[in-house]
Amino acid sequence: MRTLYNIASGLKEIHEKHMVHRDFHTGNILFNTPSMEEYANRIYISDMGLCGKVSDINKTNIYGVMPYMAPEVLRGKPYTQAADIYSFGMIMHFVAAGIQPFNNRAHDHHLALDIINGIRPEINEPEAPKSYINLMKECWNINPENRPNIAELTKSLWSITIKNSEIERAENYRNLELSSESLKEDRQITTHPQAIYTSRLLNPFTENLPKYNDGHSECLDCEIPK
Repeated sequence: MRTLYNIASGLKEIHEKHMVHRDFHTGNILFNTPSMEEYANRIYISDMGLCGKVSDINKTNIYGVMPYMAPEVLRGKPYTQAADIYSFGMIMHFVAAGIQPFNNRAHDHHLALDIINGIRPEINEPEAPKSYINLMKECWNINPENRPNIAELTKSLWSITIKNSEIERAENYRNLELSSESLKEDRQITTHPQAIYTSRLLNPFTENLPKYNDGHSECLDCEIPK
């Protein structure tokens, strides 16, 4: 949890400078030590090539890792800090579940359509405290206005971090799951050959999706291609 808190603190520094990352996923988080937890403060957010000012909305290409891209971005909305928060929610899922989001699916136009329709990766509730799962789901809310901002996110993460008993129960469950041969067999992790976790141009998979405009209703404001 402290690792996640420090990742969020790094994102907070970016957002406080009125900037957005635009390509926020696990592959762009670096540790300068073999142990994630022992030196959780030695964390760097990398690949800042797409990072820019919040006011820079003239980017037409959608570039990144599909499961980490916010639904409104897949639908053509300019990237915002709320989209970074969505990506952080997927990082939370990776930390809790121990597998990449949507690792069992091709990252194609079918997945993009499911994401904009509200489909999210599954989470086994004993893998994380309830407060953690609730915060994660707030981060990947389909409406960007309903996601926490970075100040709210870091405050909530810290509150969860100090609840040691809840975290210990979740960690004990994960350790049991990892050590149990029967559970290992039930949870064979097979990554789909077309699940891509390196950044790439996503426009070929999103060009036929319903386009987003800035109204308040995600569904009513869809412009469905004929």
